[in-house]
Amino acid sequence: MRIAGIDIHPLRIPLKGVFRNAHDTKTRQDSIVVRVGTDEGVSGVGNVDPDPGHSEESFDETLKAVGVLAQGLEGRDPLNVSAALELMDRCLPRHLDAKAALEMALFDLKGKVLNQPVHSLLGGRLKDEVLLNGWIGLLDPDEAAREALGWRERGFRSVKIKLGAGVESDRDRVAAVRNAVGNGMKLRVDANEGYDVDEAIRLGRGLAPLDVALFEQPVSRADYAGLARVRRGIDIPVMADEAVVGPETLVEVIRKEAADIVKVKVMKQGGIARTVRMVHLAEAAGIRCVIGHGFGLTINTLAELHVAASCANIMEGCESVGPLKMAGDVAEQPLDLQGGRVRVPDGAGLGAALAASELARWAMPAPQASGGNG
Repeated sequence: MRIAGIDIHPLRIPLKGVFRNAHDTKTRQDSIVVRVGTDEGVSGVGNVDPDPGHSEESFDETLKAVGVLAQGLEGRDPLNVSAALELMDRCLPRHLDAKAALEMALFDLKGKVLNQPVHSLLGGRLKDEVLLNGWIGLLDPDEAAREALGWRERGFRSVKIKLGAGVESDRDRVAAVRNAVGNGMKLRVDANEGYDVDEAIRLGRGLAPLDVALFEQPVSRADYAGLARVRRGIDIPVMADEAVVGPETLVEVIRKEAADIVKVKVMKQGGIARTVRMVHLAEAAGIRCVIGHGFGLTINTLAELHVAASCANIMEGCESVGPLKMAGDVAEQPLDLQGGRVRVPDGAGLGAALAASELARWAMPAPQASGGNG
């Protein structure tokens, strides 16, 4: 069996509303879907949803890299995922989002050939169901409290609150949520690098009485020493997200003792296999993991659910809830995440098939050719 061709679909899908955090204000998600076909008629699908502020490269850079890597993979053995990753690394040194899209498709294809779900390829699932984590953006305290009650009524046991509007404003928002939901819901907070070290420590100390489960990426991704200072200065567990990309960055977090928890994403880490390896590396260092992306489609979400189900070191409250924010999807049967929990798929591969009509509906407009009077 050989890779006979790779289809690449750039997509533009509106969101269900406006979402604001310390990085960006978003009303749409640009995504990339790939389909890897073989000379024996079996195919696999992958998907990444590059996110400004989180992704190391722009959407256009990722799309170009997918094209370059796809050319290198044609004619290769689709079942040898390790060799495909090594080839892609030789071809391009970084571009983890692009590699994740293609590696995801190869895992899906291999699962279909072997008639096994991806979690079986990873060693097997440890749970039948994954619990999910909700989110609250940079909202006024009263609105944030109403949203938190809505998440709780739908069945969510935990929710993340975005920070970055100022120490007092952020504390007021979290306090309003805690007062609304009482003690029956776990609260996480995420600053998206929005503070300097001293401000983050002041905010962390102000949030301590509110029983916050974790404080995500309070300072710049490049400031490992500062992240460690925040961790030493507050009583809330600190989680690194933007600071953790390739394995070398996780090693730096471990060496600097900069985090109690790390956030992993299949797209950010460069694929399923690398994400699993980093989860195990964190476990060896005594660091728990949260998994999940902010915005995205069913295929990317499924990849993270398979990892979450197969790794004991991943905490409950999976943040792979991107489809809840999307006004459309390209899977024939998009995931239903509304109740705060989702069954781990048992079908072959990732467990999703592409809907051709939806691929066409959300296809990104082709760039307009520039004219001239030359």
